[in-house]
Amino acid sequence: MPKVTVDGQEIEVPAGATVLQACEQAGKEIPRFCYHERLSIAGNCRMCLVEVAPGPPKPQASCALPATEGQTIRTDTPMVKKAREGVMEFLLINHPLDCPICDQGGECDLQDQAVGYGRGGSRYTENKRAVTEKYMGPLIKTVMTRCIHCTRCVRFSEEIAGVDEIGALYRGEDMQITTYLEQAAAHEMSANVIDLCPVGALTSRPYAFEARPWELKKTLSIDVSDAVGANIRLDSRGREVMRALPRVNDDVNEEWISDKARYQVDGLNRRRLDKVFMRKRGGLKESSWDEAFKAIAKALKGKDKSSIAAVAGDLLDCETMFAAKSLLKACGSTLIEGRQTGMSYDVSNLAAVNFNSTLAGIETADAILIVGSHVRWEAPLVNTRLRKAVKRGAKVFVVGPQWETTYPATFLGNDLALLGNLPADVVDAFKSAERPALILGGAGLAKGALAACLGLVDTLGLVKTDWNGFNALHFSAARMGGLMLGFAQKGGMADIAAAKPKVLLALGADEMNFEPYVDALKVYIGHHGDKGAHAADIVLPAASYAEKDGTYVNTEGRVQYAEKAVFAPGDAREDWTILRALADALDVNVGFDSFAELQAAMIAEVPALGEEGLADYGPLPKADAKAKAEGTIDAYPIKDFYLTNPIARASTVMQQCSAELLHGEEMKEAAE
Repeated sequence: MPKVTVDGQEIEVPAGATVLQACEQAGKEIPRFCYHERLSIAGNCRMCLVEVAPGPPKPQASCALPATEGQTIRTDTPMVKKAREGVMEFLLINHPLDCPICDQGGECDLQDQAVGYGRGGSRYTENKRAVTEKYMGPLIKTVMTRCIHCTRCVRFSEEIAGVDEIGALYRGEDMQITTYLEQAAAHEMSANVIDLCPVGALTSRPYAFEARPWELKKTLSIDVSDAVGANIRLDSRGREVMRALPRVNDDVNEEWISDKARYQVDGLNRRRLDKVFMRKRGGLKESSWDEAFKAIAKALKGKDKSSIAAVAGDLLDCETMFAAKSLLKACGSTLIEGRQTGMSYDVSNLAAVNFNSTLAGIETADAILIVGSHVRWEAPLVNTRLRKAVKRGAKVFVVGPQWETTYPATFLGNDLALLGNLPADVVDAFKSAERPALILGGAGLAKGALAACLGLVDTLGLVKTDWNGFNALHFSAARMGGLMLGFAQKGGMADIAAAKPKVLLALGADEMNFEPYVDALKVYIGHHGDKGAHAADIVLPAASYAEKDGTYVNTEGRVQYAEKAVFAPGDAREDWTILRALADALDVNVGFDSFAELQAAMIAEVPALGEEGLADYGPLPKADAKAKAEGTIDAYPIKDFYLTNPIARASTVMQQCSAELLHGEEMKEAAE
């Protein structure tokens, strides 16, 4: 490890580190625009100039210069100061004075660094260049005259997203950053370029002119649009969530989020349930809490209240599920299920349905077999990790229908019988792999391939001393938390239907089939007027993930906590309070009267839910050598990436993305 001296302070830096990284390790702030720690080095903004000896007597770009033994680095000399002022002056030559109307104002790197490292005025008197605006789709607003050609957006699209959609055209003064053929950037991670852009060239189209950063309350939350559990920050003003931004967590989402996680938040304000409704004379009519609770109590009248079932939706927090379980337990019922679409895989050992490699660990896999998963839609952030693995030399094989991957992959076919007779090239790739991995997705679980995949653990050598390569990839934010709390029947939803409950509590369950429950009193406790509310006899308005504190467990078994950002609208209440009030109406005792008591009771029953971080599910179960998978995977569960949950379906931005990016509908002008 080389030793270098930074402003008189001697430090030891890792081999291969750059001068910029050495300066940061020494606690020195180095301005930069093009450099980003997760992207390749471009070295084209020249803002990170420092003085280095031995070397030529001139400032050098620290981002592209390796740190070597014996270097003396100066970051604060008059030469460095003058050089940075000169670079900033050049960068601002063509930059428009847009700050008062620019959405980047208040959180703009160019503003901050112009104040910190720039001159007090400009000596440029020539005409400024202007660049025509580029169309990058419904999510990204462009004002390309502001662009300083840092190429962060280009490198993100090519290196992280794996979709070569943005690039630079022409040379010199005519250079422009644009999407090829000026079409929309059509991939699931496109809006991350907004966070990367250090100026106001790429900003959020739906958020344009909505708010300034200093007006907003910032709340730490968890994304519920998929099972990855990306760490996000919700920015709210008053009772409205204005935007969602990613938080840095290297173990989960690094610093990226999917477009759905970022832009479904406008759906929090639309199609909301804010009053109690009851079905009267064939239609849902406005009602009161008291009348609704009396109707539920009447359906369960008598000493035996056990004919009640609860189905958990995909966006639920663990506290709500535990409150529902406590209510049913007090009524004498065990009819609880979270796999609302009808899956019924074995959950006796949670290690078998967990992403055991961890999200960060899958990057190091060198042979990967994907069974029944459209990873790009089910978990875009896992897809970026797989892309990293492929860059390191991993080979990827897929069993299931073809989908457009962002890395080289071999599709083996749709027949699950392949699992019992894998092609020779797949077996050879796994035989020579040090960290082999299998990813079983939703389509594979639905087709009953879990046992057959467990049978491959020994065949493919998936488990080693310091490595567990067996992974189940869920796409529901509530799935792992629900399984930890026991929200699973042996036969899945079929068991619930066979029990013919008198009362069915649909806890935000919008994807389930309500037909088998014609004779039951269907009570929907949720936040959007979606499919569940349409099928219900009683609708009780609840809070969304942004309107309550809650615990979530992601697909790798990581327990995470989300905070309440805003209050629920109208008469809507937090889910646990509804269930607590329902317990009084049914005259049963659930054992908690406050959120703190509820959380304490939940942690007492499942201690792992009280500790943030990875839960320990123990070793994988012993595989059944005779288990075979049959049938074919004809389609994946997610038909439309942008419209997978009630919040997204209520979002105008997500509807526009679905229409334009997936279904090719051109957006009509008002006159048309």
